[in-house]
Amino acid sequence: MSITIQQITSTELPLMDALLKMFGEAFFEVETYTRHKPSAEYLRRLLDKDSFIALAAVRNGEVVGGLAAYELMKFEQERSEIYIYDLAVAEAHRRQGVATALIEHLRKIAQERGAWVIYVQADLVDEPAVALYTKLGVREDVLHFDIAVNDDKQGDQQ
Repeated sequence: MSITIQQITSTELPLMDALLKMFGEAFFEVETYTRHKPSAEYLRRLLDKDSFIALAAVRNGEVVGGLAAYELMKFEQERSEIYIYDLAVAEAHRRQGVATALIEHLRKIAQERGAWVIYVQADLVDEPAVALYTKLGVREDVLHFDIAVNDDKQGDQQ
């Protein structure tokens, strides 16, 4: 069964809704991805931005995987980086090349835009993700820090 990788546009909000639902189920965080779902207008504005990239892997009309990324324009040189913010594949469709196909599609977009690198974070305990990214790229061990915007929200990142 083949998959189609589709970049989601602002005219395809039902596809974006399906992507959000799939992310919630794949990450076991349905409430995070669906409880405070953005308005249609917010999603349209986001999807219209060149800096946001949403890809859906579709098989037989169902979103089975997806990727959300941001293009970050650099200031020290005329180039950009693309950061994969979220990447997930529905459990029944894992280990079938869906994640790799999503990243390969993003690579083409990155090349078209003249980006010089794509980067992604992975939790050390997420062995499948670490294995996938190790296969596709060069590992860098770094620390990640969440800095709260409001002191009363420290640690509450929902």
